[in-house]
Amino acid sequence: MSSHLELFAQLTANGVAVGSIYALVALGIVLIHKATEVLNFAHGDLLVVAAFSAWALIDKAGLSFWLVLPLVALAMGVLAYGIDALVVRRIVGQPQFAGVMLTIAIAFMMRGLVSMGFGTESQSYDTPWTGSSTEILGITVADLSLVIMGSVLLIAALLWLFFRYTRLGIAMQAASQNQLAAHLNGVRVKRVNSLVWALAGVTAAVAGIFLAPITLVDTSLWLITLKALAAIVLGGFGSLPGAVIGGILIGLIEQYAGVYLMHGVKDIAAYLVLILVLILRPTGIMGEAHGRRV
Repeated sequence: MSSHLELFAQLTANGVAVGSIYALVALGIVLIHKATEVLNFAHGDLLVVAAFSAWALIDKAGLSFWLVLPLVALAMGVLAYGIDALVVRRIVGQPQFAGVMLTIAIAFMMRGLVSMGFGTESQSYDTPWTGSSTEILGITVADLSLVIMGSVLLIAALLWLFFRYTRLGIAMQAASQNQLAAHLNGVRVKRVNSLVWALAGVTAAVAGIFLAPITLVDTSLWLITLKALAAIVLGGFGSLPGAVIGGILIGLIEQYAGVYLMHGVKDIAAYLVLILVLILRPTGIMGEAHGRRV
């Protein structure tokens, strides 16, 4: 394999791995928006809380990664459920702008609490795959990247099965499409919406636990929300498959831009894509057009 082709293949593998994290974060944001029409800007801070919690349990308490993963995921699910049930539910019926401002306020509060509780210094922790790699067709791929890709595909598949074949999943879909009709048919819409938040909290926890070893455990991890929003717009706002596709594409674009384009383009590539998609194809790849006659 030539050096140029090997570099391209390596960038592709890295892009899919990073893009899978973007996709997982995007999935959580889309889940909440479809169910409650709230654009949750605090989603990235759930990820920060999860990363710091995992670090404390692994590095300080000495717990196994395999025990920490479900514990933190469950805790973030409960926290997200509580945020909706105790706070967000109180503004039902208010303009969407109220939901945006409320989740931004919650985000800053969580970030501040994390800084007070865990400090402001960046941290790190090891996973069972840290430092190990696998060679595939002459390309060396970090085992953690392979695990991330596999985990995102598994979660996406489980979500598809959940929404298609379980009563709760079907109830969630019904509530997201028409809350009044779902309520009249016996769906407990408020509880279902809180469960959607809990489900999104679990995806945020998994994303945070896998992202932190690649970067660092730091409060700046919330910035991944901005990349996830670009992925959502690219894939099609409101589309769960689109969120996955958009996330992976953003990851690939960033990796290619970092090598093949001028210095600094990688840092703004996601936002350039966001602007171009909004101008040229606002519905994204898999979104539906919702025009308004003026």
